[in-house]
Amino acid sequence: MPATPSPCTFIASQRRLDTLLDALRPCPAIAVDTESNSLYAYHERVCLIQFSTPDEDFLVDTLAGLDLSPLGEVFANPAQQKVFHAAEQDIAGLKRDFGFHFANLFDTMWAARILGWPRVGLGDLLWEHFGVHTDKRYQRYDWGERPLRPEALAYACLDTHHLLALQEIQRKGLERTGRTEEAAEVFALLTQTPPAHSPFGPEAFWRVKGVHDLNGTEQAVLWEVYCWRDRVAQEQDRPPFKVLSNTALLALARSRPRSTAGLMTIRGISPYLARRYGASLLAAIAQGEKESPPEPPPCSSRPREAVMARHHALRAWRAQVAARRGVDTDVVISNATLWALAERAPQSLEEMEGIEGFGPWKRRTYGPDILRVLHGRRAAGGSPHRKR
Repeated sequence: MPATPSPCTFIASQRRLDTLLDALRPCPAIAVDTESNSLYAYHERVCLIQFSTPDEDFLVDTLAGLDLSPLGEVFANPAQQKVFHAAEQDIAGLKRDFGFHFANLFDTMWAARILGWPRVGLGDLLWEHFGVHTDKRYQRYDWGERPLRPEALAYACLDTHHLLALQEIQRKGLERTGRTEEAAEVFALLTQTPPAHSPFGPEAFWRVKGVHDLNGTEQAVLWEVYCWRDRVAQEQDRPPFKVLSNTALLALARSRPRSTAGLMTIRGISPYLARRYGASLLAAIAQGEKESPPEPPPCSSRPREAVMARHHALRAWRAQVAARRGVDTDVVISNATLWALAERAPQSLEEMEGIEGFGPWKRRTYGPDILRVLHGRRAAGGSPHRKR
């Protein structure tokens, strides 16, 4: 077990938060991470925010009733770089819980992917570059418990303690390979990550794997037991999947048991759950048999053959580029952007502007080739000799 990097300051008072702000403000770059309780609560919350400067590590207890709004100035400051690893989930949670806005990010996971590093997990990177082991048990820790265990605090500190040094290694690698602007476009998109939201509701229901394999009555029963599970999860303050799995819900919808004994034949329904909730769960099944499922979301029509053909051609081109670079295909262009290009079929580099995820670097670097793939010609003014 690695020791907590020293010094590591735990912040659970407004006075100490002011000390943290004084330490952060003069730093051109700071490392940031968060820990949440998504595996242990119905409404996930950010429970801890970690900060590291070149000299100190800080852990902010977000459950201590502090006014955290001054941290918003730090996150939104374009003159100060915030270094995360796999920032998307952290940003989504911080926006949801505190309404923070973000500017000037560096994501060490994305930098590793852009550089084509074979392993991009933080634990792997810490070991490879700093000889530091992390305890993976704490990836599933209940960060909402108080007090936090010393070993958990040590793990949380390690998440940011080496990030600034790792960022410096990657920054030099991006400069050496001419990938700095490419990375900057990815980092800028990450700042626009929307706030996290609850997945419950008809839209999430229709995404349950297997729902479209059921008939109408079975779908209606599934909807009722899906809603029943959500109510129980709220009452118990637990994630819905810890009440009953989607697999068990589908089995209930198909078999529609009529008794507590019948409930216990369903894999995933314990005798305790059947005894405690059998009556209400059987009532939900019976109610579903009388009702209709919620309206499914509008089905998007199958793309036209011309769009499909362009998409297949672009995918083949992207695979070649990714293989040549030694990166995953979505590092070159995301799936959503690839579909947008196939659907819009822009005729020029100018017409590519405004396509999300296709910023100036990508347009300049890949745009002429994409126009050739789409239309069998080179863009007007496009140069065959582009800096990669």
